Amino acid sequence: MVMTEWEKELDELFPETQQWRRYLHQNPEPSFEEYNTRLFIAEKLREFGYEEIEENVGGGGVVAYLNGESDGPTLAFRADFDALRIQEETGLPFASQNPGVMHACGHDGHTAILLSVAKVLMNHQQALSGKVKFIFQHAEEVLPGGGKAMVDAGVLDDVDAVYGLHLRSPFEYGTVSYCSGYAMAAPDFFSIQIQGKSGHAAHPNTTVDAVVVASYVVNQLQSIISRKKDPQESGVLTFSTFKAGDGAHNIIADKALLKGTVRTFNPEVRDMIEEKIKSMAEQICAAHGATCEVSYTRGYPALYNHPKETQLIKELFEQNRTDVNVEATPLRMGGEDFAYFLQKKPGSYFFIHSGNEEKGIVYPHHHPKFDFDERALLTGAKCFVDIVDHYLGNRVSVANVSLEATGE
Repeated sequence: MVMTEWEKELDELFPETQQWRRYLHQNPEPSFEEYNTRLFIAEKLREFGYEEIEENVGGGGVVAYLNGESDGPTLAFRADFDALRIQEETGLPFASQNPGVMHACGHDGHTAILLSVAKVLMNHQQALSGKVKFIFQHAEEVLPGGGKAMVDAGVLDDVDAVYGLHLRSPFEYGTVSYCSGYAMAAPDFFSIQIQGKSGHAAHPNTTVDAVVVASYVVNQLQSIISRKKDPQESGVLTFSTFKAGDGAHNIIADKALLKGTVRTFNPEVRDMIEEKIKSMAEQICAAHGATCEVSYTRGYPALYNHPKETQLIKELFEQNRTDVNVEATPLRMGGEDFAYFLQKKPGSYFFIHSGNEEKGIVYPHHHPKFDFDERALLTGAKCFVDIVDHYLGNRVSVANVSLEATGE
């Protein structure tokens, strides 16, 4: 069968896939500054034989097209390639050579996975009925993100379905997980600058104490989640920063700064929380004789995995990835700009568990000691080719779920 050959070639390519990942890990570039990374990706694609390559899509993305032997649907895969502004502490022999920047979220792995799929499939154009579109996306980590810009640039206009994956440490290697419907939250951010009136701590009646006012704001805004939100809906409101005063023991602060984040799935809940943060903060401050300025920044939309496409990959992986577990995972409060892709076209975003306690790979994403078990690179690549074979290959579709049946 075609799949057997594809998987064999991915196995043989694995040492090179590791080399790509380690090169990217050694040479990380932060969001919107991934100049050499883009050049590396495009250079590899040309080495593989790709001629139809677009660069700087949406400002910094790279796209390559693989046309099959005969007509059929267009299937897209996306991998992100930006790094984070974190000083690496892994001690790996291929640790970051760029001070203050590291791949602490696995995007180096995502890119290596998609490059390996692109190389193997280039050898099998004659076995494909349709087109594969490889989308390498810049700037996933920093708003406004690269995903929306690429979608706005039309990267999905000719696509029938789109899929993506994320390595997931510190969850132990050996599982592929999926989540139907809402899978990741809309991450928003807010700041509240409170203005009171300073004075001597011995005479509080002559002041408007910004610390006290800010404390009321922190306390009362918690009621938005506990009393304003439908308890059947998910939502988080967290204060992460409280700054006031200059360190003096006998001066009442006239300013206080609060910062935090909101995580939601339902757009109506998102709207309500934003409105309540603004109105309640202003009213609480006014009640105490203070004023405030509220800034609310919307992050990415909630990521929604289309149920039929998610059921499809569940069945494909259960049938083909017999060396790992395939299981559902609960929705997560983290954000991901692949949400923009899934707003535009049907598809799903799944997870490759990549921790390894025995090797000390136990640190969470965005941690200076983050790493992943490189066996996950091969598992991820094989999951992608499972999907390619279903849509564009010649085998009978799993559970009679065809492209026409899964399109929404």
